Amino acid sequence: MENNFLSLIKTCRSVRAYKPQPVPSEALDAVLEAGTYAPTGGGRQSPTIIAITDPKYRQEIARLNAEVMGNNTDPYYGAPVVILVLADGSANTFVEDGSCVLENMMLAAHALGLGTVWVHREREIFDSESGKALLREWKLPETLRGVGAIALGYPAKEAGQPAARKQNYIVRI
Repeated sequence: MENNFLSLIKTCRSVRAYKPQPVPSEALDAVLEAGTYAPTGGGRQSPTIIAITDPKYRQEIARLNAEVMGNNTDPYYGAPVVILVLADGSANTFVEDGSCVLENMMLAAHALGLGTVWVHREREIFDSESGKALLREWKLPETLRGVGAIALGYPAKEAGQPAARKQNYIVRI
């Protein structure tokens, strides 16, 4: 395995503060495409990737996520782009499929100098009537289930050091 790829994995950090500067469409396209190459159970490609750059929908999805948490903060930390990953709930591997998509996009973003953080509560959002209404508005099937999301943008500050790896993380048998 190339050292560059291992270095990329080891230096990727969750970003919780973003510059307001927009993400160039070429960079966003590259991140989104990386998600489409994630492995999926049986090659079924159950996930759907939704890139939100429209301020109206960016604000609405943040509001719905904050409601699930019971507060009114921005769960996406001011990032200019929110990428939702939903998947066909009838696929027995929809969570695993969507998780692989999210990880591919996070690593691609890091390779391009962008920051991300994985955000939860999309399952609650899209299982709710408000989430179903958004799916109808976006002309997407209501059978989609939330897996997760990433906030995407340029980091507002340098990433910190990784936490020490726990003992017994790896067990060889």
